[in-house]
Amino acid sequence: MREIEVRSMRPEDWKSVSRIYLEGIATEHATFQTDCPPYAAWDASHIRECRLVLLAGGVIAGWTALRRVDPRWCYRGVAEVSIYIGEKFRGHGLGYHLLTELCRQAEAAGYWTLQSTVLQDNAASRALHTKCGFRLVGRRERIARDCHGRWLDTYLMEYRAAADEPVGYKKL
Repeated sequence: MREIEVRSMRPEDWKSVSRIYLEGIATEHATFQTDCPPYAAWDASHIRECRLVLLAGGVIAGWTALRRVDPRWCYRGVAEVSIYIGEKFRGHGLGYHLLTELCRQAEAAGYWTLQSTVLQDNAASRALHTKCGFRLVGRRERIARDCHGRWLDTYLMEYRAAADEPVGYKKL
């Protein structure tokens, strides 16, 4: 694989980020979403820090970001992971680099728990999360219908920071 770099996402990355998101949506294994929101809506729903892109040979090949799971103060250090790798870059281990860096930066920013909801048919995502230190917390049966009306299960995966109070938690 080409030289890789992980860096902070910039607003001007949105064209590539949204294209990769749409590729993930098209698989019908990555999300229940059926369309990509405009940048302003996406931006408003995601945490400012820990938005990352992975470049392979200078091309944005994947992205990851966090969103709060609950607005209440007691859950300020708990966030949900979104991670997507572009179609032509899948299967080369890039997700591992991206998710590992996300976990490192999230912990430095004070997040003590990251969670990810993985659709039942996405074995690659479950394997990636496990490789990066996430554990299976549970399976939610028939939790939602896909775009074809088929009931699907999801797996809840969780990553816990090494410390109960990571370095940056007082900033949250």
